Amino acid sequence: MTFFSPPFAAVLAAALIGLPGAGAADIVTPRDAVEARLLPGWRQADGTHMAALRLQLAPGWKTYWRAPGDAGIPPRFDWDGSENLDRVDPHWPRPEIFVVSGMRSIGYSDEVVLPLRITPHAGADPITISARMEIGVCEDICMPVDFSVRAVLPAGGAPDPRITAALATEPETAAAAGVGRVTCRLAPAGDGMELTARMAVPSLGAGTPAVVFELPDPDVWIGEADVRRADGALTATAEIIDYGGALMLDRSALRITLLGSERAVDIQGCDGG
Repeated sequence: MTFFSPPFAAVLAAALIGLPGAGAADIVTPRDAVEARLLPGWRQADGTHMAALRLQLAPGWKTYWRAPGDAGIPPRFDWDGSENLDRVDPHWPRPEIFVVSGMRSIGYSDEVVLPLRITPHAGADPITISARMEIGVCEDICMPVDFSVRAVLPAGGAPDPRITAALATEPETAAAAGVGRVTCRLAPAGDGMELTARMAVPSLGAGTPAVVFELPDPDVWIGEADVRRADGALTATAEIIDYGGALMLDRSALRITLLGSERAVDIQGCDGG
């Protein structure tokens, strides 16, 4: 039995974002740049369903992580129209860092399998997925790509090694990585505030890891962090601006991701510092 639809139909959004040096002859269609398929996955013992979105990129092309950096295009998911679906939780594999013309972006090249933990209203019933997904793909030009998919996921299936392998590359939790106390504070700075986090973190490989701050409020912008290591701890400082009004930092909602050369860590929340 076929559990999923054919490859998603990709259409190019109206806007193309050109980088310096890119001409019309260099522009390819979205289908040339990326192929997307749904991996139907399997129903788990707890009633959730583990599926995945598989993106295969043309040579030299990349797509973006959930926090793509100032030079990236953030992915967006809309699950309206689905049936027997309570929530969808993407599990993001460890991304790469790209630096082009001095600007940093965070994402994936070649291929990425994005596991999707789907929670149904009724665990024993099939789940109908009706989704719209918008991602960015980039080489010399950046193109926003719009995918639509409708698929039925029965209460069955078997573990897919491609999905389990992607889950194994998720950043470690703070506890698993041996992270000690994490503190953060805000201080006035220029047109916004300065966010500083201090983290007791073991080595994550050669060099200093990148630090990415995230908050759930879309009106809050957080810039690229300046990171330094001293006295066995990492200190990361970034500019933060609330475009919706006065900033109130909910420390429990702050997400901090550390991207080292060998390991990555996902930290949820921080203490006052």
